[in-house]
Amino acid sequence: MKNIKRVKIILTMVTIILICVVVFLAYLVFQKYILKKTFEKDILNFAEKNQSTIFAVDRITLFSSADANYKTNTANNFTIQNLYQYTDIALFIKHTSEENTLENTIKKVGIENIQFSNTPKLGTPHLYFKSIHDFAKSTLPKENEITDTFEFAISSSDDADLNTPTLYNNLANPLTFSYVNSNIKSDYTITDVSSPITYDGSLLQKCQISLEDINCTLSFDIHITNNLDENFKTTVSIPIPLSSEDKTVFDGSLTVKPDTNYIFYRYD
Repeated sequence: MKNIKRVKIILTMVTIILICVVVFLAYLVFQKYILKKTFEKDILNFAEKNQSTIFAVDRITLFSSADANYKTNTANNFTIQNLYQYTDIALFIKHTSEENTLENTIKKVGIENIQFSNTPKLGTPHLYFKSIHDFAKSTLPKENEITDTFEFAISSSDDADLNTPTLYNNLANPLTFSYVNSNIKSDYTITDVSSPITYDGSLLQKCQISLEDINCTLSFDIHITNNLDENFKTTVSIPIPLSSEDKTVFDGSLTVKPDTNYIFYRYD
């Protein structure tokens, strides 16, 4: 009888221990499940808060050429001052809705954190605001140089002055800039005047400039505030186009429309 009673006690203790182990393991599994769901929820909330397809860069058009500020011409030679290469930039932003709402119309747009990487071996790079009316024209808008932050005025008027940095609040017109690499050569005399000299990208070749000497990549951040006071940002990087598959800037000018994949992320 004593042995049977002892066995029952042992079995009871073993059963209690097994139940405790099962409960503990179940608790661990449940805790792991809760942590997983919490993590997934936090990641989802972060993504929803910080990523938006409300705004995106729709397309970019780039026009590259060259010119010089001052030229003197004689029967035997041709002398230039300030040979410069320029690339005009038209950057179109879109919103994804078919209707204009407070969410997808803009209150503020600006750029900052302007950087020139792979700095050209010759010349000095600058960035200017350029009127859409002067796009692809050899003009140097020195009074509109951008050195730090730069904001566009926002307008809903049909007769807005686009010669100034102005955007329609429904993003109907592009952001326009001009990258200029100035003083690539100055006080330089071209002695080969056997062929006509034109004031475009071919001038670079006449002055014995290689494309490798003027390579550069421009980047900057674009900030948008919509009419709900939500803030969005993206970083745009633009390798200055000097050649394509079948053409170079030496041919006079070069127009390219690179693929874009710039989505604005909500950060506030």
